[in-house]
Amino acid sequence: MKKRQGFTLIELLIVIVIIAILAGIIYVAVDPATRFKQARNAERWSSVNSILNAYLKYAVDNDGDDPANPNLVGSTKYMIGSGSDYADCGTTAVTNLSNLVSKYIAEIPVDPKVSGASQTKTYYYILKDTNGRITVGACAAELGVDIKVTR
Repeated sequence: MKKRQGFTLIELLIVIVIIAILAGIIYVAVDPATRFKQARNAERWSSVNSILNAYLKYAVDNDGDDPANPNLVGSTKYMIGSGSDYADCGTTAVTNLSNLVSKYIAEIPVDPKVSGASQTKTYYYILKDTNGRITVGACAAELGVDIKVTR
């Protein structure tokens, strides 16, 4: 009787699946810090979009009125919040968007990572350029990503 040498297709597929599972586990386990940073950046993207959508909905419902207090001045970068400490955000002033809360957005988001983030210092900014376009961005984005949305 002749012996067959080699592996069956089933045996090869099982080995490939096991290797793929182990590679996936190692990929996640080797660099969890990067995965957390990516998750926080995803939350920042969502928050930036939510703030901008709420701002624009308010403006549409109120005949183009600016919901910011004080009103946005062209090309001035404002940190969103109610406090006066805005230097950490690279902004030149602070603006309060609290009149958006409840009708247009549940609450103004705060940065998911920065320990001092609060409703007085959200670490999100807003600016209106000279053409009237609104940009909302995150001050503390990670992994060298610039998180901002303009409409």
